[in-house]
Amino acid sequence: MVTVDFDSISEGELRDAGSVKWTMFPDMIGAFVAEMDFGLAPSISTALKSALDRGLTGYLPTQLAADLAQATADWYADAYGWQVPADRVHHVPDVIAAFELTMKSFTGPDSAVIVPTPAYMPFLMVPPMLGRRVIEVPSLEVDGRWVIDPEGLRRAFDDGGELLVLCNPHNPLGTVATRDELLAIADIVAEKQGRVFSDEIHAPIVYSPAVHVPYASVSETAASHTITASSASKAWNLAGLKCAQVILSNDADAAMWESFGFWAGHGTSTLGVLANTAAYSAGGRWLETVVDYLDGNRRLLTELVAEHLPDVRLVMPEGSYIALLDFRATGLTGDLGEWFRDHAGVAMTDGAACGEAAIGHTRFIFAMPRPIMREAILRMSKALVERGRDASADGDRVAVA
Repeated sequence: MVTVDFDSISEGELRDAGSVKWTMFPDMIGAFVAEMDFGLAPSISTALKSALDRGLTGYLPTQLAADLAQATADWYADAYGWQVPADRVHHVPDVIAAFELTMKSFTGPDSAVIVPTPAYMPFLMVPPMLGRRVIEVPSLEVDGRWVIDPEGLRRAFDDGGELLVLCNPHNPLGTVATRDELLAIADIVAEKQGRVFSDEIHAPIVYSPAVHVPYASVSETAASHTITASSASKAWNLAGLKCAQVILSNDADAAMWESFGFWAGHGTSTLGVLANTAAYSAGGRWLETVVDYLDGNRRLLTELVAEHLPDVRLVMPEGSYIALLDFRATGLTGDLGEWFRDHAGVAMTDGAACGEAAIGHTRFIFAMPRPIMREAILRMSKALVERGRDASADGDRVAVA
């Protein structure tokens, strides 16, 4: 395992680097964009510098696309035990591009998209832009884990749902679905003759004892109705380089891809392909270090919330570096993201953007140095304490009057 002192990274260094996470809201702690604050894996940095030195910044060469497909297939085989033929792996600019492609190519023009909520915001925003209706299915908490509601899923298909968005590991709930849970979902989808878009972008970031199981790998039934999307962008912090992968798992979809696949990859970055290839083929040791650090972060976050935000609820994530903080018991209403920016100097996503089930929550990105994460929680705690004091003072004034 590589040794890196992530604790020593300062806010000043992060702001100087210039990412949107640290520049959109100046002087605030950035916890609203799913980016990490840990720099680049050396293997990726070397690959990118070499490409720039060679002037490899033009259109994507065929050989680089083939290298990425093979690296992705090898990663899935080694990390998850799923044998994916390299010729079934295709490049696209990002996972949302893959989502749009799936809706346009594999569902009807007036179909409905089923989104378990709370959800990654674009899964709720993008379907209406393509004329699709969104059906929200609130998740259930069972034995301290968030899971998809099977009866809610059945009702959604009966209500006209055609495509299920399966985000695994889940953003923002952090659930890593078990094989049995995935098999149960596959049975429902097959029964209702639906399709699945499986977003596995956070798959490399899973904490023991949880294990990522690719949805399409659990059975021939699942493989027959699934489009899988993946990318190295979250685990290796490459979102700005515009590269993701679509994995096809049945002959019918592969045949359909032949009719539009060339254009589907349009906009994929040459440097992004190189970076993703380097991540999958040579970035494993660096990733182990990052996942170990993030494991410590999720545990520390749970402790900090319990100690300093006693009225706030958090289900510790099994995967990803995203947590959902439940502020409903505090009495806060309205746009919580705006409230904490104004009163605590911490920038988070308001839960309402993640669906009706997340109203009263915030989405918190904990892929940051621990001293900064601790400061964020202390700022939120102070803001809530001051709010309570102000409320008490107002009550006293009313009583005196």
